[in-house]
Amino acid sequence: MQAKNLQRFFKTGKGEYGFGDIFLGLRVPDIRRVVKKYKDAEIGVVSTLIKSKFHEERSCGLLILVSKYQSGGESEKKKIAKTYIKHRKYVNNWDLVDLTAHKILGHHLYTRPKEILYKLARSKSIWDRRIAILSTFYFINNGSYDDSLKIAEILIEDRHDLIHKAVGWMLREIGNRSPKNEEDFLKMHYKIMPRTMLRYAIEKFPEKRRLAYLRGEIKIK
Repeated sequence: MQAKNLQRFFKTGKGEYGFGDIFLGLRVPDIRRVVKKYKDAEIGVVSTLIKSKFHEERSCGLLILVSKYQSGGESEKKKIAKTYIKHRKYVNNWDLVDLTAHKILGHHLYTRPKEILYKLARSKSIWDRRIAILSTFYFINNGSYDDSLKIAEILIEDRHDLIHKAVGWMLREIGNRSPKNEEDFLKMHYKIMPRTMLRYAIEKFPEKRRLAYLRGEIKIK
């Protein structure tokens, strides 16, 4: 029953974003216990998990990868970041992206060239595009917003709801730290943004301000 519920929740039906994904029915606390027990597993073993047809095994492998990245030295971190990029086609549902992208790729790229993120933002793969914007969550948490805003601009007319939500979420996170940076972006783009993206971005605005955006009453720069 739990497996069927998860398959419905993660939209695995024909034509849905998670089509073909298979669930075992394991709960997140169970997966995290396995991650804790096998956090020292070899990269080869972790890679096998990440390639699994079962969602929970991919999740387990990716969370072990995060754990290894966070505890590893500089050379180990670099190796793990390369492994993540190489295996990103298996990071193929929103929870897998959201739990890992900023913690591995975001951290790795924070002080490095970020061309890969712009390439991913223009990918045909929805998961590449979500990885691109979610990786910048690490930058946002460290007070750097430029790349997040540039990638948000690339994705402003994306057709997928999951990208609308992700971009709106990151804009909201920027606004939590720097309201001016978020509003400067919104004033330029809010009238062409997908409604879901806008709603996510302004979710924590004062009611009067939020409604003004939704009604198109904010002056565009």
